[in-house]
Amino acid sequence: MPPSRRPAHPDRRRATGRAAEEAAARYLGENGFRILERNWRCRTGELDLIALDGETLVFVEVRSRRGSARFGTAIEAITPRKCAQVRSVAHIYLSTRNQLLRQVRFDVVAVTFGPSSEVAELKHIPGAF
Repeated sequence: MPPSRRPAHPDRRRATGRAAEEAAARYLGENGFRILERNWRCRTGELDLIALDGETLVFVEVRSRRGSARFGTAIEAITPRKCAQVRSVAHIYLSTRNQLLRQVRFDVVAVTFGPSSEVAELKHIPGAF
């Protein structure tokens, strides 16, 4: 496989994901959100961040990319299938906490890292899906 088409090393992908989640949590906290949970898991999936924005419970999907967008942007990685999975896992979260009638929102935070692993761009999309 040519070097430009080799998949990223799994450890590097995990580190990038963790760094993106940290950047997203920091950004949201600085903008008045209260982070309740990180990486909440159940049998069917994971929720990256769960936060409160006032009285609204917000499920935040965090996506990241390194460098150029030749494989698509972080936002483009949010597929209809991913949205359905996040909604399904959020329903499980709400039901396990007796919060099914709670006002909720689904946001996306897309983080792009520059060549020195710095956050080059962070986009927050409230009510993304």
